[in-house]
Formats: sequence, C-alpha cells, structure tokens
Amino acid sequence: MKLLLVEDDQDVARNTRAGLAAAGFEVTWVTSGVAAFDSLYAGHFDVMVLDVMIPGLSGWQVLSLMREEGITVPVLMLTALDSLENRVRGLNNGADDYVVKPFAITELVARLHAILRRGAVISEEALTHRDLMVDVRRHLAKRAGTVLDLTQKELRLLSLFLEHKGQVLSRSYILERVWDMNFNSDGNVVDVCVRRLRSKVDDPYTDKLIHTIRGRGYVLR
Repeated sequence: MKLLLVEDDQDVARNTRAGLAAAGFEVTWVTSGVAAFDSLYAGHFDVMVLDVMIPGLSGWQVLSLMREEGITVPVLMLTALDSLENRVRGLNNGADDYVVKPFAITELVARLHAILRRGAVISEEALTHRDLMVDVRRHLAKRAGTVLDLTQKELRLLSLFLEHKGQVLSRSYILERVWDMNFNSDGNVVDVCVRRLRSKVDDPYTDKLIHTIRGRGYVLR
C-alpha cells in the first residue's frame, strides 16, 4: 500500500516512516502542504497521514483543498491538538480518522488498516431510493437527476443511510461505521454532518428523505 506522510517534525517523521515501512507500507515523506499536493498530482496513493501543523498550507487547508478538488484519497489527521472541537473540525472537513500525538505506531497502523478496509468493501452497485442515487466508487450522488456536491464523509454517510433505509441509526452506530471511531462525545460530529447533508439532499426538495427520531437517531425513508 502506498502511503503519503506529511510531517515536518524530523524525529516524528523518521520514527513514523520506519514503523509504517515495517508494517508493509510504501511510504513517501514530505514536509509541507505544497509538497503534499505535488506528490498527490504526481502519483497514486492509497492513504495519507497528514499533520495539522505544517509549514505554508496548514493540514486543515490541505484537507479542505483536497476535497474541494475532488481528491478522495483517505486522510488520517496526525496532530497534537487533543480536543473534541479539533476532532470534529477535522472529521467534518473530510478526514477519515484522527490520531493525537504522542501515539503508538501499532495504533496508527491499526487505524490505517481500518480506513483501507472500509474502502475495500465499497459496493460495486449504485444505491438508490426514490429519486436518490449514490455511486460511492465513482464518488457520485444525484437527486432528481441533479448531481449533489458532497464531501467524502457526506457521501459515506448518505450511502450508510441507503444501505439501511427504513432503519433508525443511532449516533454511536454512525460514528463507528462512518468514522470508525467510538470516542466519548455528545454526537455533535454526527449532528453537524447530518445537518450539512440535509442542506444538500433535502432542503432544495419538497419530499424530505432524512428524518430525526428524537432520542434514537436518524433514518432515511
């Protein structure tokens, strides 16, 4: 598996690269946001480990620009900023997971494998419900024939709703399936993502598909 490591701390980067290489990853290491984009444009990567505090473009900016440009390489954020607010920010901006420094290489490798497994089980078939269609492999969603401009995380969430249409999904279940996480939170990260998804999937249309079930979660019907 080809991995892009974006980290400007020399000691952290060398140790991380060595640990990832020992785990079987083919690691390309760069130290800035601009260099990260150069690498992304020059070759294919299966996953990316992105530090937040890097020179020039920050990790937040790199992630946002990647998703705006349609670059769907899975991203694991690597940072010393340990707060729910920062985790929510990274996940809602399109990150697939979040690891706080200092960390164990074994945990990093486990989380990377979890991200890659999620990508490996994406359905070959387009998912449909009424006038809604999602093709995760092509990163494409449409409603009433109109293409929806979704982030990777919004697309994953919408596909989860479609896979379980008619079933109420709890916030904890959505966290586990969409973010592969089970940290203690009030579900705010899920609520924010659902709200943004609704603004694109439901707000322009009379027929609403995503519904809140008070005290239980959300359902697509």
